[in-house]
Amino acid sequence: MKTVLIGVTGCVAIYKTCEIVRGLQRAGVRVKIVMTRHSTEFIQPALFRALTREPVAVGLFDDAPGDPIHHISLAKEADLFLIAPCTANVIGKIANGIADDLLTTTAMATTAPLVIAPAMNVNMYESAANKQNMQVLRERGIAFIDSESGYLACGDVGKGRLAEPEVIVSKVLELLSIKRDLEGKRMLVTAGPTVEPIDPVRYITNPSSGKTGFALAEAAQERGAIVTIVTGPVSLPDPPGIKMVRVKTALQMFESVDERFDDSDIAIFTAAVSDFRPVAPAASKLKKGNADDALKYIELVENPDILATMGSRKRIGQVVVGYAAETEDLEANSRKKLVSKHADFIVGNLAGEGRAFAVDENEILLVDSESAEQVGPASKRELADAILDKVSALLAR
Repeated sequence: MKTVLIGVTGCVAIYKTCEIVRGLQRAGVRVKIVMTRHSTEFIQPALFRALTREPVAVGLFDDAPGDPIHHISLAKEADLFLIAPCTANVIGKIANGIADDLLTTTAMATTAPLVIAPAMNVNMYESAANKQNMQVLRERGIAFIDSESGYLACGDVGKGRLAEPEVIVSKVLELLSIKRDLEGKRMLVTAGPTVEPIDPVRYITNPSSGKTGFALAEAAQERGAIVTIVTGPVSLPDPPGIKMVRVKTALQMFESVDERFDDSDIAIFTAAVSDFRPVAPAASKLKKGNADDALKYIELVENPDILATMGSRKRIGQVVVGYAAETEDLEANSRKKLVSKHADFIVGNLAGEGRAFAVDENEILLVDSESAEQVGPASKRELADAILDKVSALLAR
């Protein structure tokens, strides 16, 4: 997840920053706030703390637990530093190397892209000093999201209004190289394992961690999709802004997916679903050595095939992606699954020996009716983007 640090200065346009925060969050971006003392005269830090669910940084010498040099830790954490609104005063400070508060010291310390969205009175904006300072910063490679013309808070009419939040959000996402090619698409993802009870203390399961499904969900959200995760028992936290449905058994997962599949534009089935379940789970703990040897002979029944069932009823324009965890003949087995499950493509990966399950990196094979493309080794988030690139291309046909 990308992190955008937003610097907020003392300007009446600060109210638009709240919408910028929400817009970036809707795109799956983590937002942190650093405020000047003057900005707190317009909005209290508590509002930004509530919006971001993150601590809000204000004073250069304020206590910051775990951050003895706060401006350095903030500077390193940011993938992009946006100052919006940015006053003429702060533009002048940064242009002339003045670092006398937390915001300006962070701006000087960061190596992340710095983006400035000015807001001020038209005469201040058009002044020779401000124009020169802005030119100096542009020559240093700092990006500007230019002010707009219109009615200003002081009553004047002219250039100096902070750009609209959607314009700023769009530019920031562009600079972060976050695609929005899935804007408005509804995506359903299954993740994690299922558990099938044998008795109240034993069950059949597998080592799936859910990391692959969660990475896909977060990547799709950043690209504009409206995402729902149906997940078996995992220890991962709920990703912000993503609808979560938590289940345990394969039957529960089937029911949850069945309810939501028809309304989805994209369905990606990453969950490691148990193929079988005990016919009759015991109501009390089974004991070793009993005459009936119930633990030695557990009768199993096949679970419904979620991917095959949903794939068989996919509509025109809907994209269905399946996963194949194999120990041998990866391409051949993936191709069999491609046909039997009625999927648009299969993501094949070799399991075992520290691969596929519960790891942060993987290597996959994207198999469709015409090709097999190897991707990785790479992080599961990078693999998620490669998979979504293929999904996006299918949607665009």
